[in-house]
Amino acid sequence: MANEAKVAPAQAEKGNGLSSMFASIVIPMCVVVGILIYTFVMGNPSNFEGNDPNNHPVSEGAGHILGLVYKGGYIVPILLSLVLMTITFSIERFLTISKASGKGRAEAFVRKIRVHLQANNVDAAIKECDIQKGSVANVLRSTLIKYKEMETATDMDKEQKLLAIQKEVEESTNLELPGLEKNLVVIATMASVSTLIALLGTVIGMIKAFSALATAGSPDSVALANGISEALINTALGIGNSALATIMYSVFTTKIDYITFAIDEGGYSIIQTFAEKHK
Repeated sequence: MANEAKVAPAQAEKGNGLSSMFASIVIPMCVVVGILIYTFVMGNPSNFEGNDPNNHPVSEGAGHILGLVYKGGYIVPILLSLVLMTITFSIERFLTISKASGKGRAEAFVRKIRVHLQANNVDAAIKECDIQKGSVANVLRSTLIKYKEMETATDMDKEQKLLAIQKEVEESTNLELPGLEKNLVVIATMASVSTLIALLGTVIGMIKAFSALATAGSPDSVALANGISEALINTALGIGNSALATIMYSVFTTKIDYITFAIDEGGYSIIQTFAEKHK
């Protein structure tokens, strides 16, 4: 049993280490990929009239859109990198949280645990955790092992046993939740940083537009159009990525809250069952 208790901390530390390594690799990779997409895909000469990136984008097709975005200026590859980060970390969190949710609905799983405990069949409840898997099952399995230990403990009174089970629930929960919340801060950061960088690109574009208006004689209509285009493209990319990051952050925090609630409900059921059976 001591060995089983040591497995969870080791797995949690390993998961946190892998998650940190994932972030340190993905962020620079997204920056590099964003620059490459901007330079070689959007800046492809075929996307512009006369195969010259200094000219206007072609009038139709995918090249028109790619060339138009390319005209957004050097802020675009930064925003592209942020978009790639949002997508990559969202996929990583989706896979991690889906795995942590287990194989079935948490409510049904907790009900099965409660039924097994009421039948005084702790081993069946532990086996149910092995089938369910996920964060809820990990916490409840650890708690059930402690429950089993407390049933045979003779050197503790009822209150001490209940406190020991409660402590096991809290410690197991503290080991599981950080792994679920890992990298969410990156997605949350994308929501605010994208807007600020987009604003920077917008300001730069408007500066160019007003500079075109300030030229002596007739305004440079091409420079004016390019400046306004740069401002609007950066605005669109930044706001779009900010909206995506905000939505994904809300989705993941809602899923984590659902898992946390299931853990609390399962832990409470185990403690209450033990209290009722040892009045």
